[in-house]
Amino acid sequence: MTPPETEAASSRRLRRSALAFIVLMGVVSMFSDMTHEGGKSILGAYLTLTGASAAAVGFISGFGELAGYSLRYLTGRLADRTKWYWTLTILGYAIDLFAVPALALVPENGWLWAAALLIVERGGKALKKPAKDTLLSFVASQNGVGKSFALQEFLDQLGAFLGPVILFAVMARSSAVSLAAYRRCFALLIFPALVTLALLFVARYLFPTPENFEPESRAENFSRFGWGRRFTLYIAGISLFSLGFMDFPLITMHAAKTNLLTPGELPLLYAGAMAVDAFAALFFGWLYDRWDTKALVISTLLTAPFGFFVFLAPGQWALWVGASLWGIGMGAQESVLKAAVARLVPKARRSSGYGTFQTAFGVCLFLGSWFMGWLYERSLWEMVLFSVAAQVLAAILFLLSGRTSTGRLSAEEQ
Repeated sequence: MTPPETEAASSRRLRRSALAFIVLMGVVSMFSDMTHEGGKSILGAYLTLTGASAAAVGFISGFGELAGYSLRYLTGRLADRTKWYWTLTILGYAIDLFAVPALALVPENGWLWAAALLIVERGGKALKKPAKDTLLSFVASQNGVGKSFALQEFLDQLGAFLGPVILFAVMARSSAVSLAAYRRCFALLIFPALVTLALLFVARYLFPTPENFEPESRAENFSRFGWGRRFTLYIAGISLFSLGFMDFPLITMHAAKTNLLTPGELPLLYAGAMAVDAFAALFFGWLYDRWDTKALVISTLLTAPFGFFVFLAPGQWALWVGASLWGIGMGAQESVLKAAVARLVPKARRSSGYGTFQTAFGVCLFLGSWFMGWLYERSLWEMVLFSVAAQVLAAILFLLSGRTSTGRLSAEEQ
């Protein structure tokens, strides 16, 4: 029989190895987000310069998310059936990353070309996301799913902060804010994209089989529809949340249109939101391991009034407050959502679970972004009321999903 000391030492080594994997994949995400979140910080203004209207910006942003999310149900099932977690992750990253610098090649009045590249980028993300999140979920249980996903998200959002800041510095050095200046910014993003792929191959070499970190899960109590009641309510809550949670380009477009910020300052606004996102992910991920979905209820209610501050309250200070509240919501969702799926869905169907919730999120984000883009030109009050109502209803469903459990979580899920 193995001595207890040896078992304890083996367990510590396993946890340290799991932590190393989480950190390495977090650094991969950091450079990846420097690329596509840096580009996202100026996308709204760039689309406007290439001839897109406010409604078109909302539609493109939402449809890009739809393309990226709606395919994830299929790619999640593909990952579960083939177990090609690394292959799908690497291929998806390659497509995702190189579509962003390619925006530098968009011609004048070529917003349709920009829209096409955005859809390609989101398609690459659709290919990689369920498989990548599944790899992380296999390892996350070693140190707590909430804390593990929170750490990965913190590093991810560090890149999302640095990308816009770097572009802000580039824009500040430009003699005039023009289409050429935006093209230079997009072209520079090729460098973090290359670093991302290099680190991803290192991770694949060092950790070829992350699924070995998690033992086979016990049988779960699923409904005849294929998912447990908690997961079903959770999906409904996520759908409502994303319906009222607009994509950031609509916020940057409003800031530029109302002259609350100069075009060169727009990346700084997004960087600030990403900084809040990073620390919110850490806090709410830690809170999730203790309070389960109550942590998501709190973050959703904190996020709900962001639209009021961004679009209705006067002054630059209100814009920054609203962007910060938006960042709280994004950070909490990114850490807690992934952790919840790891807890609610068994190992053999994990990728399908991620694909299902991500598809529901994307479809509703598309509908919400498009509808709120239309409301923006009709009535700001109606747009904000719609956003707040959807998120409050989402918080109620999150609360119900936490109360529907048939019993306490097992010790290994704590």
